[in-house]
Amino acid sequence: QVQLVESGGGLVQPGGSLRLSCAASGNIFSVPAMGWYSQAAGNESEFVVRITTSASTNYADSVKGRFTISRDNAKNTVYLQMNSLKPEDTAVYYCNADVYSIGYLQVWGQGTLVTVSS
Repeated sequence: QVQLVESGGGLVQPGGSLRLSCAASGNIFSVPAMGWYSQAAGNESEFVVRITTSASTNYADSVKGRFTISRDNAKNTVYLQMNSLKPEDTAVYYCNADVYSIGYLQVWGQGTLVTVSS
């Protein structure tokens, strides 16, 4: 059993910052990649960012220069620093991880709501 637990969402004014965290726990051998997806109300899920154990990153164009992903491999934890937030960033953010446990797993967190509004 592998779980992803997210934290750090909330309400912030436009131009503000938030930091999301996501920790993987359970029967884990390795976590080759972790990342975030977002889903705004009424929309489909969208890719935001991804990071590998070697710190190779891939960002959606909409967040480049504003969001920064990092990870602590020893803790199987990923962080998303979100700066210069815009109202259009409002969404539920879901953590995602590729996990080698007993076998290969795609694991999702429960989601954390980010609301950007004045």
